[in-house]
Amino acid sequence: MRTVSLLLILALTVPLLAAQPKAASSPSDDRIYNEVREKLALDTDVRGAAFDIEVKGGAVTLRGKVHTTKAKDKAEKIVKKVKGVVSVNNQLTLFTD
Repeated sequence: MRTVSLLLILALTVPLLAAQPKAASSPSDDRIYNEVREKLALDTDVRGAAFDIEVKGGAVTLRGKVHTTKAKDKAEKIVKKVKGVVSVNNQLTLFTD
């Protein structure tokens, strides 16, 4: 009986313990959002563009307008380098004057 109780406790606690390091090592969407916003604002080619950034489960969606195709491509490249980003959906469009 004691062995069965011990096995039951182990069966219930091991999955919880295994899940903790994974949750702790994956960056939160809020942290990803903040880092993406900061890196885009600091880049000379991208800065000044109007962005809407959405992060869900590490998937980043960029919406808004940029001045050049180079800025659009560079924004995506910058976002891909942020730790925790799993994908980038680049919906940026060019300003039309």
